[in-house]
Amino acid sequence: MNTLDGFTDHVAHLDAGDIAYSRAGSGPPVLLLHGFPQTRAMWHAVAPHLKPEFTVIAPDLRGYGQSHKPKGVEAMSFRSMAADQVALMASLGFDRFHVVGHDRGARTAHRLALDAPDAVLSLTLMDIVPTHLLLDALTQRVARDYYHWFFLAQPAPFPETLIGADPDLYFERCLLGWGKATLDDFDPRALDAYRHAWRDPVTVHTMCNDYRAAIEVDFHHDTADLERRVTCPALILYGSAGPMAATYDVAATWADRLTRYRAAAIPGGHFFPDHAPRETANALCDFLLGTDA
Repeated sequence: MNTLDGFTDHVAHLDAGDIAYSRAGSGPPVLLLHGFPQTRAMWHAVAPHLKPEFTVIAPDLRGYGQSHKPKGVEAMSFRSMAADQVALMASLGFDRFHVVGHDRGARTAHRLALDAPDAVLSLTLMDIVPTHLLLDALTQRVARDYYHWFFLAQPAPFPETLIGADPDLYFERCLLGWGKATLDDFDPRALDAYRHAWRDPVTVHTMCNDYRAAIEVDFHHDTADLERRVTCPALILYGSAGPMAATYDVAATWADRLTRYRAAAIPGGHFFPDHAPRETANALCDFLLGTDA
């Protein structure tokens, strides 16, 4: 289901499993990583602005969309997701690349920059605070707004069974819950792609395992790396009307994790790449073209 105009769809057959991706453009490579509960279709209005200057690679994360659905919680850790992306880019001949991530894709991107620093030309993180901070210093407001972290992390098959009764109802509520969006704010073709993905019970299970892994696996990986900083150029973008901005000084949460970074607010809530794609693309292009990579 191709929703990125001017891009071609492919599948990389990696040792860990298949990764579906879309590709277009020429120039320095940029890897775009989507978040929950979306697929690579979320970049449909951002990626075309990047392809005149960059080779743009937009994959589905493992467990999501058309990519492989591994078994087990640990297999859905950000470390495992990041390893897929390093392998994908290496298979395409890119040993170094820019990494851009939103939501779960941003958490994967941060882990990738920690685990494979020599591969990362620059790092862009969209609308997240560090995973360890969110879980270790959980506030009442974040627990309320981001309740899904703890619902989805409940033992199987409890969340899968409840979601399975009406996947569209549940996941559309997720799309609308973090920034007071409406369905009209999302491109119809992108929505079709998301619905096609989340109506698959196997995908629902692996997405739940993503959140189980955040608590059971990723938190411990991040605890071990609390003293480490990412040293490549970095950009923090966040929705001006989203729950992260309402609760945190988003830029400040990264001060002890990134060496060189700048931050900017984008109009909209959590899903600002969907709602403000031109502003998002402009901020990305300005940053990426200004790096010394």
